[in-house]
Amino acid sequence: MAGKRRGRGGNAQHQHAPQKQRGGPRKALKEPAAFAKPTGCDWEISGEKLTIAQARRGTPANRPVRVYADGIFDLFHSGHARALMQAKNLFPNTHLIVGVCSDELTHKYKGYTVMTEDERYEALRHCRYVDEVVQDAPWTLTPEFLKLHKIDFVAHDDIPYTSAGSDDVYKHIKEAGMFVATQRTEGISTSDLITRIVRDYDIYVRRNLQRGYTARELNVGFINEKKYRLQNQVDKMKETVRTVEEKSKHFVYRVEEKSQDLIHKWEEKSREFISNFLELFGPDGAWHVIQERSGRMLQALSPYSSPRGSPSSSPTRRRSISPDSSSTLSSPSSSLTPPHSPSASSPRKKGTHSSLSATSTYTRHVQ
Repeated sequence: MAGKRRGRGGNAQHQHAPQKQRGGPRKALKEPAAFAKPTGCDWEISGEKLTIAQARRGTPANRPVRVYADGIFDLFHSGHARALMQAKNLFPNTHLIVGVCSDELTHKYKGYTVMTEDERYEALRHCRYVDEVVQDAPWTLTPEFLKLHKIDFVAHDDIPYTSAGSDDVYKHIKEAGMFVATQRTEGISTSDLITRIVRDYDIYVRRNLQRGYTARELNVGFINEKKYRLQNQVDKMKETVRTVEEKSKHFVYRVEEKSQDLIHKWEEKSREFISNFLELFGPDGAWHVIQERSGRMLQALSPYSSPRGSPSSSPTRRRSISPDSSSTLSSPSSSLTPPHSPSASSPRKKGTHSSLSATSTYTRHVQ
């Protein structure tokens, strides 16, 4: 046992030093703390008493400073672990011994516990700061107990602990210069945890009934059992309704989202359709340009012509059919007739023929 302690003990930094293994560095795993022997410590330690100053300077590896911390440690929590961490780090070379009081002693001086003594022993053994566990530790530390386990210092918070008819059970330890104070962790304690359980008793009972515990195991009467089960059914129904409401809200949200998306797409498509329509059929659109070009092509292929003898709006044609212009146009025509034409013997007929011939020639020329 001594060999195990020396291999596990020593400097706290050396104890938790990383070990190089395959795949990179990894922290060493610590075995559960050993139980102290009923006969006490079998280490060969000189009878010279250590002072706090000597312990803080550091001691040889084969002579660790033996620090003792005791308590009930019911519902082991972070406040307990922090206190033990402080006790472990009081000195460079510390061997931490933790005393745990039995159920009988605890029920007598403090009250009923949630965890049994065996459960509390095991909880302490698996705390990484603990090197040794003393079972059935005494409520008040006697000189014989300190000598049996070769304890150098006792660690506890500095608040006077009133119990067993004493104003402070650590008073004689302080007077002997063996007391080292640690700090309590505010906001967490076993009493606080029990208070939470008592405050929310109905919730925890209903939860455990749902998990399959019987009313007898929970020490619940017949009427309360029915009440809790009815409340569980009501809560389950409320949860179902809440789930349906959430799904309905999600469905409505999805529908609204889809409808908004459809409206947005419809607006975009309608704007695109109107724009394309205006580009095609607007005043400057492609359709108007096509019509204009087709009209020009038709006019070029089949130009407009008026029938003969029909009235025309052309000023040139109006001039050609006026009496004055007729007589005027007949003169050049007559002058073009050769003087020695065979038709000259008949002046009346010749003049008429010349006038008609000139008119016909001019009309063809205008057309």
